[in-house]
This record gives sequence, structure tokens and C-alpha cells, in this order.
Amino acid sequence: MKVLVAVKRVIDYNVKIRVKPDHSDVDLTNVKMAMNPFCEIAVEEAVRLKERGVASEIVAVTIGPKAAQEQLRTALALGADRAIHVQTDERVESLGAAKALAKLVEEEQPGLVILGKQAIDTDNNQTGQMLAALSGLPQGTFASEVVVDGEKVQVTREIDGGLQTVELTLPAVITTDLRLNEPRYAKLPDIMKAKKKPMDVKTPDELGIDVASKVKRLKVEPPAERQGGVKVDSVDELIDKLKNEAKVL
Repeated sequence: MKVLVAVKRVIDYNVKIRVKPDHSDVDLTNVKMAMNPFCEIAVEEAVRLKERGVASEIVAVTIGPKAAQEQLRTALALGADRAIHVQTDERVESLGAAKALAKLVEEEQPGLVILGKQAIDTDNNQTGQMLAALSGLPQGTFASEVVVDGEKVQVTREIDGGLQTVELTLPAVITTDLRLNEPRYAKLPDIMKAKKKPMDVKTPDELGIDVASKVKRLKVEPPAERQGGVKVDSVDELIDKLKNEAKVL
């Protein structure tokens, strides 16, 4: 079974985000970039499926600028067999990414598509669901356990009330949650081998799609700095502060 894994280039989660002085976007100058943590979990799950003999080939995919090939090489070092880069300098939103992935699903005919449930830069949690809709595939989101059994896959998913297990007929789309696995680190020999693994570069035009954003970004603001807490001497004083200072009552 072929497994298609989508990865995204984001700002490293350890980096403190800075907003540009004109509030037009996040400042990426000299900022360390990395693979989205949820995408790392998706790659790890695909590699584990291959190690168990379930998957025969892992194809890593990303949509973004030329620099995003760095994250594809990371996926190759972690165990992917080959990579596809849909290269564009456009700001790609969830729908654009889903359209590109849907075309690649049509071309590659994978038995399983695995994505992170969301990216830590936009937190939209949309691409997997949109891909399933565009491709007409069943979906299992927020997966904390994945068990492939023949032509079926059981996905245990995290919901507000606890855990829910759904059974899907392959091919299917799965989005990964934090507790699905613990991603491995790429070893130096694997990093060197990844440089020789095949990477196919395509453009949105070649796929016959438009990935340009349909959303206009008006302004980017940093979150308000957290104020220090205060102690109150009575319930009446607490209610007064909540009502007149915090204005939440």
C-alpha cells in the first residue's frame, strides 16, 4: 500500500514570533523554520506502517516555496521513499493546499493519506477535511491510534467526550493528533541518504489548479501581554474587579 504524507514548513515552535512593524505579517527574517510538529507525527505513523509491513511506499508532499524542500528532505531522512514538491511563492491557504493534494491523490492513487490535524502557524484544522471532501474519501480526524486491517482501517479519535473509534474503507484520509506517536529523530546516515532520494517538483499550473489565497489579510497583531495577578481580600472585592475592571460580568 502506498501512503501519501503531507508536510508543511512553519516557524520552529521554539522561536518567539515577531510581528512586522507595519503589522502586515509575521517577520520571518533570520527565523528558524521547521516541519510542522503534527506533520512529524504523520510521517512517523507512515514509517511505522511501513516497518510493520502494511505500507510499501511512503511519498512525502509539500506545497510552498523552494525553501520548503528542506522539510521534504527531513521527511525523506525520517523514512519517506520519495518526495513531491508543489512549488509556489503564493501564500497558500487550506483550500489551495487541499486542491493540490487532491490532484496528487488522483495521480498517485495512494491507499492512505496522512496529514497533521493542523499547522501551528495558522491553526486552521481544515486541510484534511477539505481534501477528503474534494477526493470523495472517508476521513478519520484527530487520530490517537491507527490500525490497518486488510481493506479497512480503524481510527481511534479524540473527541470532547473521550475516545471514538471509526472504521473506514481504504483509501482514506487520516489526520493525526498529539498522542498518536512520538516522532523519531533523523540519524546522520539517513540525512545523507535523503539527499539522493528522488524529489519531483511540480507547479500549480502543471496540476491545473489555482492555489492563490482567496482570503485578504488585513492586519496582524501580537497577543496582548499577560498582566500580573492580584490577590483580593473578599468575594465582594473579586466580584467588583470582575465587573468593573475585567468587565466580564
